Amino acid sequence: MHATRKLWTWLAIICAMSFAVLGWVGSEIYLAAPPIPQQIISTDGRVLFGPGQVLRGQQAWLGAGGQQLGTVWGHGSYLAPDWSADWLHREAEALREIWARRDHGRPYATLNREQQAALDARLRQELRGNTYDPASGAIVVTPERAEAIDQVARHYMGLFSTEPGYDALRSQYAMRANALPDVAERSALPAFFFWSAWSAAADRPGHEGLSYTSNWPHEPLAGNTPGANIGIWSIASVILLLGAIAAMVFAHGRIRESADPAPAKADPLLNLKVTPSMRATRKYFFVVVALILAQVGMGVVTAHYAVEGQSFFGIPLADVLPFVVSRTIHTQFAVLWIATAWLATGLYIAPAISGHEPKYQKLGVNLLFYALLFIVAGSTACGWLGTLQGKGSAFAFWLGNQGLEFTSMGRVWQMLLFVGLLFWVTLLGRALWPALRRPHETRGLIVMVFLSALCIGGFYATSLTWDRGTHYSMIEYWRWWLVHLWVEGFFEVFATAVIALLFTRLGLIHAASANSAIVLETIVFLFGGILGTLHHLYFTGTPTFVIAIGALFSALEVVPLTMLGIEAWHTYKRTSAAPWVAAYRWPILCFVAVAFWNTVGAGLLGFSINTPLALYYMQGLNMTAAHGHAALFGVYGMLGIGLMLFCLRGLSARHSWPERLLAPMFWCLNGGLAMMVFMSLVPAGIYQAWASVSSGMWYARSADVVHSSTMETLVWLRVPGDIVFAAGTLFLALFAWRLLRAGGQRPGPATATVPGATGQRA
Repeated sequence: MHATRKLWTWLAIICAMSFAVLGWVGSEIYLAAPPIPQQIISTDGRVLFGPGQVLRGQQAWLGAGGQQLGTVWGHGSYLAPDWSADWLHREAEALREIWARRDHGRPYATLNREQQAALDARLRQELRGNTYDPASGAIVVTPERAEAIDQVARHYMGLFSTEPGYDALRSQYAMRANALPDVAERSALPAFFFWSAWSAAADRPGHEGLSYTSNWPHEPLAGNTPGANIGIWSIASVILLLGAIAAMVFAHGRIRESADPAPAKADPLLNLKVTPSMRATRKYFFVVVALILAQVGMGVVTAHYAVEGQSFFGIPLADVLPFVVSRTIHTQFAVLWIATAWLATGLYIAPAISGHEPKYQKLGVNLLFYALLFIVAGSTACGWLGTLQGKGSAFAFWLGNQGLEFTSMGRVWQMLLFVGLLFWVTLLGRALWPALRRPHETRGLIVMVFLSALCIGGFYATSLTWDRGTHYSMIEYWRWWLVHLWVEGFFEVFATAVIALLFTRLGLIHAASANSAIVLETIVFLFGGILGTLHHLYFTGTPTFVIAIGALFSALEVVPLTMLGIEAWHTYKRTSAAPWVAAYRWPILCFVAVAFWNTVGAGLLGFSINTPLALYYMQGLNMTAAHGHAALFGVYGMLGIGLMLFCLRGLSARHSWPERLLAPMFWCLNGGLAMMVFMSLVPAGIYQAWASVSSGMWYARSADVVHSSTMETLVWLRVPGDIVFAAGTLFLALFAWRLLRAGGQRPGPATATVPGATGQRA
């Protein structure tokens, strides 16, 4: 117990210090972010973009789909271009062509090498020059550059309107015609794209050759190449990773692990009395399966748009289900079904752990269920209709689609979800309270479950920290608090503690060792994980030291994942600990799969893009998608399915359990995911990375590459994996349907009795 108290102390210190540093970094990002000009004017007095148009353009892009429609500074979707890289390249080529025709009377391509070299050098000097005046709040450009800006602005205004000359390009970008029907918003959009490209090329004050985005994207015309700090910190992160892995292996080798306890002769949970609130969680899991089916269906449509753009095997599906909507639902439902599975698990196990059914707990569980259904249905419908009807950026922000990846629902729905999460924590806390107060061997695990749940509810408040006028750098800062810390941080701690608690209750691991192990694992994970958030922010207008901190701590995120193979083996061996354990074979194998995908998806594929140098060339390419699919579904999805199966096992009569459907479900999901990632996404990411290194980010994201024969072939190579994976979801759906039709629920009064817990009457 003394050792465990010391671990809790270290956990508190590490969390406090890490969040203090993360908060300080946020204040520095606020101070060092690229300035937003009041206007962009030419030296001859012409106003190109007036006051407020940069922010208005930012709102317009987000309202039109935002990160579901291409990327800015590398964050978003992968079919349309990175608009900052695309603008920078188009403006550079246009300006160079203007100079060539004015000074030499002929196109740039026909000039000799000396003339081209002189214009290239002049172009780099022009683009890197920072002409922002803090006193007037204006960026001043030459008349020739103003002409180039006008040319590029007309291109984007035509692209986002109904001009028929852009139909082919819109199809390649999977865009709808008239994506921005409001003329004022469409006129402001180029201001935001120009500013994002200007920030990527203009030197920071006092830093020659270093832009606000640390020279991202790679663009030879602008002299954008990785700086020395990117190379140095990449090397340092690899050295630190190897050293930390060696230290962990050494420490693990010195620890003498105690043998697992002898399992009971019979299932300790066989006679578990299911309370009314526990039974009320059953419907959550059937909704989880429905959301999985919807998410996978939208994923198939979204992937197919990479080939046809606006059709689905010739059907003009984009008229009613455009890419922006299908991808939004695909990414948003992924988070929602995983979160719902974990929330329901918490509500199920809380009375079982404490032996206490609080008054009106069932009513609370039911209210939360229908509230969550309302939020999911309402946010999806409003986002869909808002996109189809072009209701504008104000509607998109408050009720529709905010245009931010993984946190796209409108602000009203975010507020309601935040209230719902706080209500969930309240329900969980009141059910756990007797177990939290009573000293017993699993108290530490229960405390970890509750604290992580408290963080899940509280940290969702970070989704409310930005508004329509917030600087884009700060939006990205707070968004990654939500996506990285909320989804990848506290939810994972919660789920890990729940699994340890379940194994303890089954008598498969010692409570004392589980207590220490969970706190130690949380320390190791959060030590790298909290500040590892910064690897998402290398090139989003942040200070250069963010690269140093993010590189070192994101490397440490990978360290605990290297030992998961051993944990997976121990977990797998528990499936044969006793004959009755076979009843939990598939939930346990899901946890084994989690360890595998943590090593491969989060570890191997994650670190392949986490170093500054790798991310410089691969941010926003398909290697990111490969990591995202393997980690999100492989780790968090399989974890959610494993927890769901465990809870449904306890909620269902043993005779009604359709066991034979779980084997094809498990192997199809994991096999299909592996095929999808390694037959399609990884090769596509490598192909794009080659294009990015050799020619620039604009080229890697261009229609010439994305719709090349090689890339479209790789998209079609997703089909075998998608079919196998979809078959796995259908087996899961059939399993749920059989369970639902059987209607076999385990009976039980409002009393939960679990080994090690003192039952109390409600």
